[in-house]
Amino acid sequence: MASSGDEDQVPPGDPVTVSTLVIDAGTKIMQRRLPVKQMNTHVSTFAIYGGDMSRQIETHHYIHRVNDEFLQCAVFASDHSDAPLIGIEYVISDRLYENLPQDEQKLWHSHAYEVKSGSWAYPRLPEVVASPELKNIAKTYGKFWCTWQIDRGDKLPMGAPELMMSPQGVGQGVLRPELVKRRDEKYNISTDELKQRRAEIAEPEWINPMADYWKQHGKCFVLDIVTVEMNRNEKFP
Repeated sequence: MASSGDEDQVPPGDPVTVSTLVIDAGTKIMQRRLPVKQMNTHVSTFAIYGGDMSRQIETHHYIHRVNDEFLQCAVFASDHSDAPLIGIEYVISDRLYENLPQDEQKLWHSHAYEVKSGSWAYPRLPEVVASPELKNIAKTYGKFWCTWQIDRGDKLPMGAPELMMSPQGVGQGVLRPELVKRRDEKYNISTDELKQRRAEIAEPEWINPMADYWKQHGKCFVLDIVTVEMNRNEKFP
């Protein structure tokens, strides 16, 4: 996947003008931007397209902890200041997940392997500091929608969102070594060493088989955009 700084990933559009910069400077001073300021944690990890698991990407999650059982993440293609915003992921505890309807559970993925394998990493944060959080994340589930497929060269967000899967240790869930190597070199870390250091993190007692649906059932979920009649008077849901 090309980084956000690559020339071929720059979206079309006119350069930022001085007047626009002045507006931006003013809003930065006068507006509060409280939701954005709650994103305190940066996670570097990987994701796999549910509809085409040959496509794997590096992702950068900026996390807002709403409470101890619910996180919401803005997902970027890199940690550069001009990084494309490529999607959003929600992370919930195993307790909240078990209370979801079964059809909803199918859309979520587990995080246990992602943590234990070293794929889920906190750049520049000492492992000893991250350890308590890793133990919690290993028991969570995530739902990640990708809205901008820059890995296929899209200059702008195109088409329907894609449901993303987490790395796993089997089949199409195994990450390509070169993808991991590129991430590790960027942050001077070793995914293999992280895996060894996390060996003592307890595996969840049970991972719901509705999560990571492709592993158990060999099927995925994709969205399609169709034209329908407008039911303005119909109750929702």
